[in-house]
Amino acid sequence: MAPVLSIDRSLWPVDKVILAYFGFASILILGWWSGIRDAAMLLGFHIAGAALLLFEIRKPNLTTLVFRHWYPLIYVAFCYKEMALLIPAVRRTDADQWLAQVDRAIWGADPTVWLERVLTPLATEYLQIVYTLFVPVVLLIALLLWLQRRYAEFQYYAFLIAMGFLVSYIGYLIVPARGPRFLLKHLQHMPLQGLWLFNTLQQGLDQLESAHYDCFPSGHTELTILAWWSARRLSNRLFWLYFAYTLSIIFATVYLRYHYTIDVLAGAAVAAVLLVVTPLVYRYLAEKGLKGWEESRLLRQARRS
Repeated sequence: MAPVLSIDRSLWPVDKVILAYFGFASILILGWWSGIRDAAMLLGFHIAGAALLLFEIRKPNLTTLVFRHWYPLIYVAFCYKEMALLIPAVRRTDADQWLAQVDRAIWGADPTVWLERVLTPLATEYLQIVYTLFVPVVLLIALLLWLQRRYAEFQYYAFLIAMGFLVSYIGYLIVPARGPRFLLKHLQHMPLQGLWLFNTLQQGLDQLESAHYDCFPSGHTELTILAWWSARRLSNRLFWLYFAYTLSIIFATVYLRYHYTIDVLAGAAVAAVLLVVTPLVYRYLAEKGLKGWEESRLLRQARRS
């Protein structure tokens, strides 16, 4: 694909998806206003975020090129953090018991408990590092595309990853769960023990994620698969490195007691669906945007004449 250096004033596909999600979240905030802590602040962030995006689109400036390509990272991160406030108010229950029962029906045991027989400090250390590197690994593909000035491919990857995150957030809302490390803690006989970085990394993630209902589907599985498949655009070697990483993180999600296996299966299924559907959605939204931009351009020319 040829580099896209100019910034038009139309909505890109990723803009449309994020604005639509902002609208969806705002409806939830308004509908459960009295039960959501800091509801006014959340709604204000949504309005301000949408306004800033529309300003950057309609009034291109020195920050627009970087902002329009990278802002989804900040916006999607905010959407993740707000789920800790939205889900308890909207759902007021959790699906942990049900997910654990599904796992038992599949395996005849609790996988996180069964895996105690293969625990080793070295494996725990390695898998915790793999799990913690999730976000940098997903973003590395975007960074490499950006550095190579493959802007069109960057925009599609940003759209794919934004779709992946936002779809997983909706899953968290529909099937709220905190994970086996909380529900099955009383059944575990052996604590996880690493070597050097394990405790620091685990505690850091706990501070970021412990209050979240973010199990189903497994976003780590889903987004890593999307990143792995996208790595083929860069090099065959990177594709296989990401494949090895993907296998590691899928195992880590259960080994480290963050996820039920049904979460992992759901995450893989969502990733497969997105890999098939997203190109069609992206093409539709892009063509619609180009058509609208062209109509606006012609209308402006007609007014001048």
